[in-house]
Amino acid sequence: MSAFGRRAARAAYSMLLRIGLPLYLLRVRWRGRSEPLYSTAIGERIGRYRDAATAGALWIHAVSLGETRAAAPLIAALRQTRPELRLLLTHGTATGRAAGQGLLRAGDLQAWLPWDTPGAVRRFLDHFAPAAGVLMETEIWPNLLAEARARGVPVMLANARLSERSRRRGRRVDALLRPAFASLTAVFAQTEADALRLREAGAGEVTVAGNLKFDLAPEARLIELGRRWKVTTGPRPVVLAAVTREGEEASLLAAWRALAAPRPLLVVVPRHPQRFDAVSGLIAEAGFSLSRRSAWSDAPPPGAASLDAWLGDSMQEMPAWYALADVALLGGSFAPLGGQNLIEAAACGCPIVMGPHTFNFADAAELALAAGAAVRVASMEEGVARALAVGQGGERRRRSEAGLAFAAAHRGAAAHTAEGIVRRLPGA
Repeated sequence: MSAFGRRAARAAYSMLLRIGLPLYLLRVRWRGRSEPLYSTAIGERIGRYRDAATAGALWIHAVSLGETRAAAPLIAALRQTRPELRLLLTHGTATGRAAGQGLLRAGDLQAWLPWDTPGAVRRFLDHFAPAAGVLMETEIWPNLLAEARARGVPVMLANARLSERSRRRGRRVDALLRPAFASLTAVFAQTEADALRLREAGAGEVTVAGNLKFDLAPEARLIELGRRWKVTTGPRPVVLAAVTREGEEASLLAAWRALAAPRPLLVVVPRHPQRFDAVSGLIAEAGFSLSRRSAWSDAPPPGAASLDAWLGDSMQEMPAWYALADVALLGGSFAPLGGQNLIEAAACGCPIVMGPHTFNFADAAELALAAGAAVRVASMEEGVARALAVGQGGERRRRSEAGLAFAAAHRGAAAHTAEGIVRRLPGA
């Protein structure tokens, strides 16, 4: 592709972003109605920052909750190597920013990453002047990367993944994305397959470091909380629908209604907090009695264990839900959405039943299947039936132990990635 073609592609992209900026800001304000944190410091969304910033921090961008949690073991490994390191954490969602607050220490900064218009990214880099940048997983922003490269700011991609589906889509705008991938100083891929696709997309220096999510240890406090909840349910089986997405709850509830009584306790934890009320409504419309986590203090109220369903409408408590459950249906895998992180469930010793769509976590899904930590089914109806069998007796114990072993066997990505990042910091 010619240099003119690349410049034209980025100019067209920038123009579209400028045209779409009012709609983007309107969306931020609208979403802020259900997630107030989302619309705070709205000027940061266009690169306007109120507070002074000291230059030279290591900038880590973790767009949402999953990426922020994956960044936690990396940050710990970086600080072990470079205790004096100051961080700038940026995010794109309220859940990511809330989780990121717990990773900060004195001297660190936190902000929204701005909309990828040329002016906004220039203001962002002018204000913070980071020493280097680390983008988590799949965050490729053409104007941001072009401006960072022009300033000599090295930017790396950590825990990088690129599915075949995403690569096929990316080929349609190769003139825009290829220069962005080529701007990256280094890429730390999750798997060999990811590395191959990232190189084909234009990334230069790509190494396989593994998946940072294997290095996430479930909080003991949350595991204990889930076990206390389990005491209240007694011998009644518990089936968890973990991190569900729009469209999946309806098919789950239809399959659940078809079960003969007495049914296990159904626990539904939606992925997005703005859908909590909608999912509560779906459960009620299906005719099931419900207890919501948001109405509890620390423990389920009296009588909750005899209800049909619980709604996990809380944040950052997934290990507790996995510790409670006998088996988990993996959200995002029963609709063509690519699945969710199944490593956390395995690390908590919770057997996993997943649907046919796990392309966003293809390698981890296949490894979990091979290890015996998970089973795959073709539909939600089959998933519910299989969950009832997996969550009982000897099979549950075997798959729980297999999950714990599977999660432990693949740790080490944080140390590998941190070493690679530190080697590429200015002055290293």
